[in-house]
Amino acid sequence: IVDEEHEPSFKQFDPAPRYHARDAAIVLASLHNAKVLLGSATPSVETFYNAQQGKYGLVELNRRFGDVLLPEIELVDVKEKHRKKRMKGHFSDRLLEMIQDALDEKEQVILFQNRRGFAPVVECETCGVSPQCPQCDVSLTFHSFRKELRCHYCGYRQAMPHNCGACGSEKLNTKGFGTEQIEQELEQLFPDAAIGRMDLDTTRGKYGYQKIIGKFEAQEIDILVGTQMLSKGLDFANVSLVGIMSADSMLNFPDFRAHERSYQLMVQVAGRAGRSKKRGKVAIQTFNPYHQVLQQVSTNSYNEMFKEQLDERWQYHYPPFYRIIKITLRHKDFIRVDEGAHWLGKSLTNIFKDQILGPTTPAISKIRNYYIRHIIIKIPQKQSLGATKTNILRVKNSFQAVKQFRSIKFNIDVDNY
Repeated sequence: IVDEEHEPSFKQFDPAPRYHARDAAIVLASLHNAKVLLGSATPSVETFYNAQQGKYGLVELNRRFGDVLLPEIELVDVKEKHRKKRMKGHFSDRLLEMIQDALDEKEQVILFQNRRGFAPVVECETCGVSPQCPQCDVSLTFHSFRKELRCHYCGYRQAMPHNCGACGSEKLNTKGFGTEQIEQELEQLFPDAAIGRMDLDTTRGKYGYQKIIGKFEAQEIDILVGTQMLSKGLDFANVSLVGIMSADSMLNFPDFRAHERSYQLMVQVAGRAGRSKKRGKVAIQTFNPYHQVLQQVSTNSYNEMFKEQLDERWQYHYPPFYRIIKITLRHKDFIRVDEGAHWLGKSLTNIFKDQILGPTTPAISKIRNYYIRHIIIKIPQKQSLGATKTNILRVKNSFQAVKQFRSIKFNIDVDNY
């Protein structure tokens, strides 16, 4: 049984072998002639497509356990609230009203914000420079608890500076908001409520995760703020309200799966509300309430989302219609990795023609002092996989036979999802 089969954390990214646990389960079952049960309220597009094609069987549960109604989902237009000056910090008046109602009824609230720390960017108001990580190509995140700046990729940390490193100005401002900032604002807005936070920083210690969940279950915490850890199939009987603080940051992510993932994440988080007798409520704060994905979340129309995503995938040649192989090159020398990537791109284009994307620089082009280049190979359905593999390995061997490219780290990730 693979539960929540859509979950991206089933795919192993960093150390090889880069396998997907769901696919491994299906291969294992076919070796032993066994049955596999994939369970999910929001199946991944590939799995649902397989079910429609008759490759998998499909069983639908059309009601929740105990006949509980699905939560009532409300989209709150933050742009409108800003214009009418009805925001308190990052909370709209509507969300605050709903939180107050839940607290008055002695019910619990979950608030979801998919960024940890206090603020993702610190910016100088005079010259606009923001502190960057010396080893990665990302800005440092401010964590107010320890008054430090931290890199979420390599763990680099430094004390929060008092003035700008570029121009010396003391006007440093934070941009964006993470779970720490939400927690601080809540403490001021609801001084009598007990507030907990669940993210990578608070669950690092041994049993940290169990402690927070135990407290929340025992109703010692009234409002729990957290990142996507909250969406993982938890069952709290007393939660009546779920608030999604900013839906837009998930939707505007440069990935062909961004809309599918946002839909899954929001529906899963929303599903934590009202799991016992009473119907739960969900408030989603957004600058764009008419976005198709948010509309699909609010009406719970998975099929609509699926059809739309499938049309896009067909048009732009993505899975489930095409298979994807991603080649990552990494090296500490910028020029060497750049030359290597162009050499490899040319060799692959000679074989696969227009099925090659790249070489490109990813959004985060340097991590831990390694410069990164990506090349993506798209394989249409009719193409022989065996021949493709032979061709790629042949190019890889001749690439590594070139003396100056030998030290470049070469990773192949098949079915990069």
